[in-house]
Amino acid sequence: MLADPRLVAARERLGGSLVKAAVAHAQELARSGAISPETVADAAAAALPPIAATLTPVINATGVLVHTNLGRAPLSAAAREAVLAAAGSTDVEFDLVSGKRGRRGAGALGALARAVPAAGAAHVVNNNAAALALAATALATGREIIVSRGELIEIGDGFRLPDLLQSTGARICEVGTTNRTFLADYQRAIGADTGFILKVHPSNYLIEGFTASVSVTELATLGVLVVGDIGSGLLRPSSVLPGEPDADSWLRAGAGLVTASGDKLLGGPQAGLLLGQAETVTRLARHPMARALRVDKLTLAALEATLAGPSPPVTQALTATAPSVRERAEALAAQLADAGVDCRVVPSDAAAGGGGGPGVSLPSAALSLPEQLAPGLRCGPAVRRGGVPAVIGRIERGRLLLDLRAVAPTDDERLVAAVLATTARGGAAPAAPPGAE
Repeated sequence: MLADPRLVAARERLGGSLVKAAVAHAQELARSGAISPETVADAAAAALPPIAATLTPVINATGVLVHTNLGRAPLSAAAREAVLAAAGSTDVEFDLVSGKRGRRGAGALGALARAVPAAGAAHVVNNNAAALALAATALATGREIIVSRGELIEIGDGFRLPDLLQSTGARICEVGTTNRTFLADYQRAIGADTGFILKVHPSNYLIEGFTASVSVTELATLGVLVVGDIGSGLLRPSSVLPGEPDADSWLRAGAGLVTASGDKLLGGPQAGLLLGQAETVTRLARHPMARALRVDKLTLAALEATLAGPSPPVTQALTATAPSVRERAEALAAQLADAGVDCRVVPSDAAAGGGGGPGVSLPSAALSLPEQLAPGLRCGPAVRRGGVPAVIGRIERGRLLLDLRAVAPTDDERLVAAVLATTARGGAAPAAPPGAE
């Protein structure tokens, strides 16, 4: 059985364990009478996974551009090429000219410094929570971190900022109230045990109405180190998200250290970015914990290419015009309708996601399909075979909406192929009558 040419080739590509598992499953089907013994090799070959990992390529048509459950930011083509180039042995910590040990990730750190001119130095760890944990450990263990009650956020999956900070041995000094905090609140809290003042961008929610907060510019007048957590990873101001804080602006306003995510609005790999005063960043980079939090060569390669290369997919999705998205939707809907699929174009509201731009709606357009197509698009036979990517949309009013703002234009034909593969299994859903809503 294992001598079948298809299975021999699969062993080279996937490894023996996966091939043996597929063969064993096919043999069980034959013993149960589900298939004939003569078709065991065919069944085993058909059941083989496309790659030797369980992660499945997905087209994000949810309308949430940075979707944590779908891996946050998709990497640019330049970043993917850089990851592939760095996958083997590489000069991640070696100077090819001198033949001696070099600065780890020098290219990525240099690109990050150029992207944020106000930063005196930069360092990279494995995510933004790690960046905050490193800052708290190095600057405030056994001391107090002053933070507004309105900024003690939960960062996702039940992980809360106070718990993270306190786990480092720092103490939290809460000031103000949930909706109103003033400069005098911070000023009264400063004492001999103050490690730093923490300013947190409240991602994922808005506090509106009877409110008051203190800017970084004001906090910088208090004579204490200000650490800013912008979270979403915007390095420079954005015209699309004018209310979103960015690293360069907060540093120019007086923050001594800013932390951010690499895989959100920046559009790169998962990483925690530390930007700020050279002395402070160097202190963090030389702390023993920094070794436990450092990133690998693949992350450094993807980050550098994201910063130095063309605009990543997240930026392209954010800046796409509503008419251009609608035009694409009309073209795809026409293809699907010609194939007999019940598909029409509807207006949609997309969101930045990843905590960025809370409350900001991005006008978009979506393909409206029968709701019953959703399971097949997620995990139908064609997806399991690797013939088409999984497609994830959202359900509204009994229809499956595939929002195109987060879908790269280069994926349009793959999306159509996935829909056609799904409808072909059970026949296309009947087309809606003319004028139907």
